[in-house]
Amino acid sequence: MRSRLTVFSVSSLLFVLACTTFALATVLGQEPPVAPAPQAEPKSAAPPDKSKQNEPTEQQVLQKAIDEAGNDRAALVKNLEAFLKEYPQSAQRPQIYRALVESCLQLRDFARAVDYAERLVALNPNDISNTVLTIQLLDRYGDTAGYRRAVFYCSRVLEYIDHQTPVDKSKRVSVEEWENSRNRDRSNLLLVRAGLYLKLHDLANAQKDFETSYALIPTATAAERLGEIAETNSNLNLAILEYARAFALSEGANASPSRAELRKKLGNVWRLAHGSEDGLGDYLLRAFDDVSASGAAKQARNPGAKDPYDFTLRKVTDGSPVPFADAKGKIAVLNFWATWCGPCRALEPLLDRVAARYVGKDDVVFYALNCDDDESLVKPYLAEEKFKTPAMFADGLDRVFRIENFPTTVVLDRTGKIAFRADGFDADNFERNLTEAIEHLEQGNAPATPTAAASH
Repeated sequence: MRSRLTVFSVSSLLFVLACTTFALATVLGQEPPVAPAPQAEPKSAAPPDKSKQNEPTEQQVLQKAIDEAGNDRAALVKNLEAFLKEYPQSAQRPQIYRALVESCLQLRDFARAVDYAERLVALNPNDISNTVLTIQLLDRYGDTAGYRRAVFYCSRVLEYIDHQTPVDKSKRVSVEEWENSRNRDRSNLLLVRAGLYLKLHDLANAQKDFETSYALIPTATAAERLGEIAETNSNLNLAILEYARAFALSEGANASPSRAELRKKLGNVWRLAHGSEDGLGDYLLRAFDDVSASGAAKQARNPGAKDPYDFTLRKVTDGSPVPFADAKGKIAVLNFWATWCGPCRALEPLLDRVAARYVGKDDVVFYALNCDDDESLVKPYLAEEKFKTPAMFADGLDRVFRIENFPTTVVLDRTGKIAFRADGFDADNFERNLTEAIEHLEQGNAPATPTAAASH
């Protein structure tokens, strides 16, 4: 069972535990097993103990403990603990422990909540959800010994994540989505473990974890902490670099860390290193450029591929892979576009009309290739615009064809050579020019105008 590690709050933990009462009710609401038909006792058998026949079952005792507590959390904790003393090996312990964690959090009895959370982990060490819950509680409410146990739990979850393979993923999730999710889980967990190392004054291991987390997913939090460690070690130049990265990565009014806080830290170490803030503005601009460039490089796809047919694209809808080799031997129409491009929005209906003429013809294929830097913008855009042409991410094809203007439409012949190209958008002639280019190729001829210049 996977559990995404998120920012801790009591409310988020209560949400995780919200199903506890339902789980208990489900267990207790089961119909009691039907007793087997009585068998004739041998004459030598001892008479049944009538006093034990009247004793309540374990299930009935637990139900009574819950019923008598009603909505009183303190009473529920008291009753459940009394039940556990009477039935220390009850099969219902996992559900009872979770109910106790929830109730103790509601009562703000955090020490007891931690205790029962760790009992959950001891019962089932392979339950990642419970382990993550325990890590979060120990991180927030533990002592030095608790921090060490939380580090151990973090290491165990990281080991579990590291041993997962794409074979274990859901069929509904693409390999790329699975890898991204795995990297986020590792990055977040490393951030937590690094923070625990800081609380234990283990700067070396904290720095190592923050660096690994940042390498997986660059975040302002990891960069800020690396800046603080560098500043503690009197490495002012490294502290400036890390604080500048954090400043560039911090976004939004409610970002944590905020740019206002980072600006103070950065200004302080810059003045210590240089005597004044002269040059800090230019340094920050370079930091923005470096962070943007490293992010683009990190997301570069099909590295080293030069032949278009060696590329593997991704569907925007679900990220599933689409080998461009599928277009080999066919006439391929490629439209390169971006969400911020106004002419792209106007061109798409015209492209759809041209594509509609070739429905059912397997030798002519159409691709709407998105070139946005921020892929999160694309799905909402498509939901609004409702493209009919299959939308995919360009994933580097734009650099092969040296796309510098949007929209740009390229038609490849059956050998992969460019037979038609229109940079920009000529609304009056686009549909006619594109159709003529495709028809010439279908007839085995070169188009009359291999390259069409278009107005923007």
